[in-house]
Amino acid sequence: MGAVPELISPRSSRVSAARRLAKRNFRTKERLFLAEGPQAVREAAGHRFGGEATLVELFATPEAAERYADIIGGAHDAGARVHLADESVIADISTTVTPQGMVGVCRFIDSPFAEILAAKPKLVAVLAHVRDPGNAGTVLRCADAAGADAVILTDASVDLYNPKAVRASVGSHFHLPVAVGVPVEEAVRGLREAGVRVLAADGAGEDDLDAELDKGTMGTPTAWVFGNEAWGLPEETRALADAVVRVPIHGKAESLNLATAAAVCLYASARAQRAGISTP
Repeated sequence: MGAVPELISPRSSRVSAARRLAKRNFRTKERLFLAEGPQAVREAAGHRFGGEATLVELFATPEAAERYADIIGGAHDAGARVHLADESVIADISTTVTPQGMVGVCRFIDSPFAEILAAKPKLVAVLAHVRDPGNAGTVLRCADAAGADAVILTDASVDLYNPKAVRASVGSHFHLPVAVGVPVEEAVRGLREAGVRVLAADGAGEDDLDAELDKGTMGTPTAWVFGNEAWGLPEETRALADAVVRVPIHGKAESLNLATAAAVCLYASARAQRAGISTP
């Protein structure tokens, strides 16, 4: 492991540059984003994209550096610049109320949509009109946990690299391909041409998830389209799908939130695909 430097000054240009990445326009210009907390930084340190190490810079308090010596070592192995920083510097860079003592600067890692299609995905989550970064990150985490092959954020959805989205994914940003800025019509058309059945998840859907499972239609390659937290999917987006499917409510709850519905749908598809359940 390389030598850890002295405490970096709060007035350092490196601190100022990292702080600016909290704003989307600076992230887009520099093609860099923040990963906050030990779990996200650990995943970033071990990740490579396009032949390059994803983690380029790491700020850590002395206490965090001692506690997570393996992460510091991984950052050095990745060729990242490592800075010791006091808690006020970490708080200045971080976007959380209670920082965890470690913030990494990472390269953008979104994949071209064409590459995702060329890989013949079997399970895909499409976030259409999803505006809340916490929800976007949580759905990404759900997709990762369910074994999805990719996530697509349409051009009407939140920024993949919003710090809240990165935190909510708890490292899943680094686990599966994600395409960004794809118009929903293009996403659906491309997936269909790749042999993927497109299902729109909507509480007012005509088809029932249980019925879909009973019919044996869930074992084929599937993309789930998830809509806005407040108003769901617009009619024109629902019309693009092969079917509009609702998660059945067997109890008295009015509805499910976006991330919960996404988890139910993705796991239903994952189970059917692993069991080989499909029509002849």
